[in-house]
Amino acid sequence: MFVLVSLFIEIAISYWIIRTIGNRIQFISQEAEKIANREFSNVPLAGAYKDELQPIYQFLNKIRESFKEITDNANNVASGNYFVDFVPKSEKDVLGNSLRMMTSSLRKKTQENEKHNWMTNGQNFLNEKLRGDKTESVLAKDVITFLSNYLNANVGAIYLCDDSECSLSVFGKYGFISENRSSERFALNEGLIGQVAAEQKRIFLTDVEEGSLRILSGILDTKPKQILIVPFVFEGKTQGVIELGKLDSFSPSEIEFIESSVQSIGISFNSARARRKIQELLEQTRIQSEELQTQQEELRQMNEELEEQTQVLRQQQEELKVSNEELEEQTHILEMKNKEVELAKSDIEQKTKQLELSGKYKSEFLANMSHELRTPLNSLLILSKDLADNKRKNLSEDQVESANIIYKSGHDLLVLINDVLDLSKIESGKMSVNLERVVLRKFAKELMSTFKLQATEKKLDLDLIFDDDLPEIIRTDSHRLNQILKNLISNALKFTERGKVQVEIKKQNKDKILFSVIDSGIGIPEEKHSAIFEAFQQADGSTSRKYGGTGLGLSISRELAKLLGGEIFLKSKVNQGSTFSLSLPIETNEISISEKENEVFHNSVDSIQNEFINYPTLQDDRNQIGENDKVLLVIEDDLKFASVLIKQANEKGFKCISAATGEDGLILTRKYKPHAIILDLDLPGIKGQTVLNELKADQSIRHIPVHIVSANEYSLELIRGGAVEHIRKPIHKKELDEAFNRIENFINRKMKNLLIIEDDFNSRKMMLKLIGNGDVKCFEADSGKEALRVYAENHFDCIVLDIGLPDMSGFELIQEMEKIKNGRIPPIVIYTGKELTKEEDKELQKYSESIIIKGIKSEERLLDETALFLHRMINDLPESKQNIINNLYDKDSVLFQKKILLVDDDMRNVFALSKILSEKGMNVLKAEDGNSALELLSKNEDVDLVLMDIMMPEMDGYETMKKIREISKYKNLTIIALTAKAMQNDRQKCIEAGANDYIPKPVDVERLFSLMRVWLSK
Repeated sequence: MFVLVSLFIEIAISYWIIRTIGNRIQFISQEAEKIANREFSNVPLAGAYKDELQPIYQFLNKIRESFKEITDNANNVASGNYFVDFVPKSEKDVLGNSLRMMTSSLRKKTQENEKHNWMTNGQNFLNEKLRGDKTESVLAKDVITFLSNYLNANVGAIYLCDDSECSLSVFGKYGFISENRSSERFALNEGLIGQVAAEQKRIFLTDVEEGSLRILSGILDTKPKQILIVPFVFEGKTQGVIELGKLDSFSPSEIEFIESSVQSIGISFNSARARRKIQELLEQTRIQSEELQTQQEELRQMNEELEEQTQVLRQQQEELKVSNEELEEQTHILEMKNKEVELAKSDIEQKTKQLELSGKYKSEFLANMSHELRTPLNSLLILSKDLADNKRKNLSEDQVESANIIYKSGHDLLVLINDVLDLSKIESGKMSVNLERVVLRKFAKELMSTFKLQATEKKLDLDLIFDDDLPEIIRTDSHRLNQILKNLISNALKFTERGKVQVEIKKQNKDKILFSVIDSGIGIPEEKHSAIFEAFQQADGSTSRKYGGTGLGLSISRELAKLLGGEIFLKSKVNQGSTFSLSLPIETNEISISEKENEVFHNSVDSIQNEFINYPTLQDDRNQIGENDKVLLVIEDDLKFASVLIKQANEKGFKCISAATGEDGLILTRKYKPHAIILDLDLPGIKGQTVLNELKADQSIRHIPVHIVSANEYSLELIRGGAVEHIRKPIHKKELDEAFNRIENFINRKMKNLLIIEDDFNSRKMMLKLIGNGDVKCFEADSGKEALRVYAENHFDCIVLDIGLPDMSGFELIQEMEKIKNGRIPPIVIYTGKELTKEEDKELQKYSESIIIKGIKSEERLLDETALFLHRMINDLPESKQNIINNLYDKDSVLFQKKILLVDDDMRNVFALSKILSEKGMNVLKAEDGNSALELLSKNEDVDLVLMDIMMPEMDGYETMKKIREISKYKNLTIIALTAKAMQNDRQKCIEAGANDYIPKPVDVERLFSLMRVWLSK
């Protein structure tokens, strides 16, 4: 039983085991079948049974998970997600590797398709933007806007080349703000834009810190991270440059897109440019077409007129045909007469040539005669004048008188020669006229003064009568007018034995003035009135024996009057005197007017003292000036401002004089000697700067303080020139009050303060002795520190400074002085023994009025400069100091010890000229011809000036001067030509040959010295 039970149990257990194992195997089979059928459950197998078959369940779970991963990956690929990578279980995972390769391949293909589509769409969109007849500006705006949006750029600009292809300018912007105008225009090779355009290669910048592109919004202002600069080209020519910037990075696709687009962009911009040029040409063509139509219409009208005229001409031709037949007969007669005229014309031409040859011979004869006569006259006049002056006081009165007679006779002979030459020039039409402004009253008084002695000797009254309504100034040639009137007055005095000679000047009418010379002399018969104006004619031949003369004077005067646009009238009866009247225009008009008119006017006015002053345009105090009054002169052409100054001056207790021009200002200064002057710079006529220079050059008035009040910029040159201060217009009432207070204080302060800053004791004492006097109080300082202390405690009118101080430099001292008194430093005279460098000299010029280097005449200059800036009156100085300053301005000092080469073949001239040159302290070398002159020059290289005669044997002056100029070291040697020829072009020939200047014989000694001073001073 036990066995049966045990067997049954064993069978039951076996059955149960088999049944359980079978169920499990069936379950595993079912799950494997599901796996095979790709049916997956989310419940793991291990979750149902936990027994010995657990590893099989786990393995099946792994298979399910693997298939699940494959399925998920396949689902991703199916949904188009190619960016999830499948990870194979191992290298032997064939399915996994295949899936990964498939996914990668699909992903790459998709990316390529997307890129292609993106590029294609971009190109299509861009082409849409490029289509149409757009202008370059519109096209540039559309292109840069599209590119910036499509490429997600934050900022961009497009630059186009101009037609010359030399520069690029911004035409289109996207979010672009230029920091300056220079970032909107570039030349080729200028900046990255210009470089890209020149090289036609792109530039890609990363991590940009600075640049022209900025990204700007309401809350953002930054620079792009990357900048891409790409050129667009058409047929090898750069059309422009595109510049894009991004806060992030450009992708390769974006860079590829822009590079693939530039060709079509270049084509479009080239087309736009071509359209613009075609439009311009079309516009020009349209304008030309309209002009052509207008011209065609005009031509049509002209043709119609011509047709009418042609019809008229046809009728006239018919009439002329009849007339021609009549004229043919007359023509035959005229031909015969023409032959006769031709013979006469040939005869006239032959006679004309003879006359021209005769004129040439006459001119050459006059020139040679002039030379032959003037050459001995030169020596005669120079030596006789020297004897007459009796400088050595070794001649008796009779000898002096004899010398004077010789001089006068020589001078009369010279006048005769000049008269003959003048007549010749007039006859040949070569007499020139130099128009200038002539101050009438001054001219007349000077003219009359030359005849006072002669009238007194003959016991004749000589009167000058002016009309009240005469103009102050006329415009004519003063030399020729003087020549005419001198001749008329001289004749009147010559032919008048008793009574008087009277000169009347009055207006003939509004345009003309009349000069009348009235005498009570012998008179002229009426039948001789015309004859006396002919050359070499007199009213009675006997008069030439009794009174002398050549009979040329009136002939020359009449012709000169014609040259001046006037004429001479005569009224005379025998034994009842004569009246010669010269009528001249007040304003003589001539095509060739002297370019030195203003200079002549200035010189003439400047030399007048009390004889002519323009009447004041403002009421001033010139007629109420007392002996103790303080006088102020205002030189100002602005009448309103001048009246303000006059009123202010009167309130301050000044008597005020007004002048509207610099010329009048100089005259009034010399006449009234005012205590101070207020001077404007922009004056009519001569300018204020010139007035200041004239004032300070005249030792009689240079002490007068001059205050500049002008709208011009402050100029240190004015202060260096001696002005006290420079106040700029417009000027306020307070500034004007302060200026008048300074003027009054300066006048009232008789003692002037001078500060001498010099570390050398002996030099200080020398300067104290040289400068010190009753009107100057001198303060001393031997260091910069001491100078600053003294300067801060006192007011100074001038400072003398040696820049080599022990404790600080002169530059530092001046800068410290500026701080003490707000920059108002008195005039500083630098007096130093140190040779200044160019930099030091330039720096000192900013602060100092004068720089004197210790050496030759340095003490004299120091006295002169301090006297100028302290406004000391030269005449109040001790005589020894007056002499020091006077010697400093000695005009002949420039001539002293100069070596002069005198070249002249006439030993009389050589003797006379060398004598007067030696008296001026000059060393004279003498040469009788050109060869000798060249030889002397080779032995004396230190010659300062050459006086060269022109008419010499063998080698004349012209050739000699050319030879001298050929020697390089004598290129700048001064040569003054001397010639006795009187031809009009002599001066030009001398200059062309190498002369610096020219003076005719007989030599005017003073003029010669004046020329030599000018050239030796350069």
